[in-house]
Amino acid sequence: MAVRTPDPDPADDGLPDALSGLPGGLDGLGASGGANPGWLTDFELAQARRRLPMLYVEAVPVRTDGSGVVTDIGILLRATPLGEMTRTIVSGRVRYGETVRDALFRHLENDLGPMAFPMLPPSPAPFTVAEYFPIPGVSAYHDDRQHAVSLAFVVPVTGTCEPRQDALEVTWFSPEDAASDALAAEMEGGRGTLIRQALAHLGLLR
Repeated sequence: MAVRTPDPDPADDGLPDALSGLPGGLDGLGASGGANPGWLTDFELAQARRRLPMLYVEAVPVRTDGSGVVTDIGILLRATPLGEMTRTIVSGRVRYGETVRDALFRHLENDLGPMAFPMLPPSPAPFTVAEYFPIPGVSAYHDDRQHAVSLAFVVPVTGTCEPRQDALEVTWFSPEDAASDALAAEMEGGRGTLIRQALAHLGLLR
């Protein structure tokens, strides 16, 4: 199943897109920028995706008990433009001039809602780096639009999750269920492998 990582709304804030300031005329000053002059037009973004890797952050939301042990793994249910229902995790591009921590917080808030209250350390460290390729079979991860390099994080959340944008709901799975083949088959772009890597990082993969 091919991955379709959502692109943020160009009007959601004033930060420039991850690709503004690129050489070759890809400076993001196209007509679609509106209030955000760093935003790339669809044509410019398609050009950039054919020329260079894109940087993403991904987050596996978790809930913990009073002693800090992970009890639940949050998986998003999302509808594709074709009407297909898939499972995925929090994901999105890093914008030009944006720190990884800020990008992570922005996408967690966009996907889980402002009351999720993610617990981010001052300097987040990814548990793995996932490489998505447009050609299936190069790695465990596939994105038919682009070559993307993704920094993947485990992020505890303490509040109420109310998914926004194209995420329909967040479902909380036990670590055992999150590692199942059935769930992996529903995950887009090979992200079932990413969930298992997160569980292994947490010492929960059995």
